[in-house]
Amino acid sequence: MNRSEILFLYDITDANPNGDPLDENKPRLDEETEINIVTDVRLKRTIRDYLENYEDEEIFVKEKQSSTGEGLQDAKTRALDYLKEEKFETLDDAKKALENEILSSCIDVRLFGATIPLDIKIKSKKKTGSITLTGPVQFRMGRSLHKVEIEHIRGTGAFASTDGKTQKTFREEYILPYSLIAFYGAINENAAKTTQMTEDDIEKLLSGIWNGTKNLVTRSKFGQTPRLLLQIEYSEDNFFIGDLNNKISLKHTIEDKKIRNINEVKLGYDKLKENLSKNKDKISKIRYKIDNNLDTTDESKNLIEVIKSLDIQTEEIIL
Repeated sequence: MNRSEILFLYDITDANPNGDPLDENKPRLDEETEINIVTDVRLKRTIRDYLENYEDEEIFVKEKQSSTGEGLQDAKTRALDYLKEEKFETLDDAKKALENEILSSCIDVRLFGATIPLDIKIKSKKKTGSITLTGPVQFRMGRSLHKVEIEHIRGTGAFASTDGKTQKTFREEYILPYSLIAFYGAINENAAKTTQMTEDDIEKLLSGIWNGTKNLVTRSKFGQTPRLLLQIEYSEDNFFIGDLNNKISLKHTIEDKKIRNINEVKLGYDKLKENLSKNKDKISKIRYKIDNNLDTTDESKNLIEVIKSLDIQTEEIIL
């Protein structure tokens, strides 16, 4: 397995890509730049949900009802779901058994790692510890490629405020009319050895990124569309270009906050092409998936043409 980098672009229309629960669930915003922010946790949740619901994969980090029937499991109780033996000679034996079982069962831990607490009795004595697994797949915060404006919407509900009243309830929400968001990520081949991540896991990761975003049909997320997925695999150990999200540019003739759809913007790849060309002897393969509606600037060729012009092995990602 080689090191690789990921660039993912998607957009959202009239929805909320990632609300802040500490700020009335408003879309997250960099107040200084007015750039929309989406956390890496949100993207990982999208991937996890897709892998569980569509790929029938076992997921460790998820909400699960407590066996008591009251509330949700905490992390310690969730970990005990994977301890099949009840008796261990030492805490280290229990931790090793737990680690092996979770890694063999849970794709999200193989991809993203986890900190797993353990609270168990060893020879009638309570022992506590934890397992820390660094995930080979890491993402930075997603950021919009343009300034955005938050809209506040108010409406009436379907029910009365209380039984017998004529006044209906009110609902309030915050949305973005439009946001084109870029995520940058990397896959560390060294950490992959520890979590036992496989090439098949990577294929499912890419499917989770693209199809998970496309199939996230909830009231606050409906309207998300994946536009570009790029994976650059390297032949040189421990090498990567870095900051792929800053190697593309967004061109448009209208004010940032007035952008309403993908047809009003164009992408430029000149800086990306320059970096790929400069480092092509270190690249083993470039894989891509591109939405047909994604246009380019007059100065840039189609991204596929850009890649193929560098005489680097290319491959479309089949999802």
